[in-house]
Amino acid sequence: MSSSINLSLTDELRKFIDQNTGHGSLYATPSEFLRSLLREKKEQLEARELRSSIIEGYQDAIAGRINAFSGDLKSDLDQFLSKNRD
Repeated sequence: MSSSINLSLTDELRKFIDQNTGHGSLYATPSEFLRSLLREKKEQLEARELRSSIIEGYQDAIAGRINAFSGDLKSDLDQFLSKNRD
């Protein structure tokens, strides 16, 4: 599915886009360039969320909020979820 969006840009931003698109550049069109920037920003936000989750996990471990791994991930998850529903 493709969708379009119209953007109003300052002259400075338009010049930046023009400098990074077209002949001799990595991106053939402004659309390619902007899509790449949006994907990069999305990946940054996802990485930030992942880092936060990892830090939260470390903090749980430091605070002793851990569960021993039995070797059966499904069983451990089921047990953890059933314990935390109550």
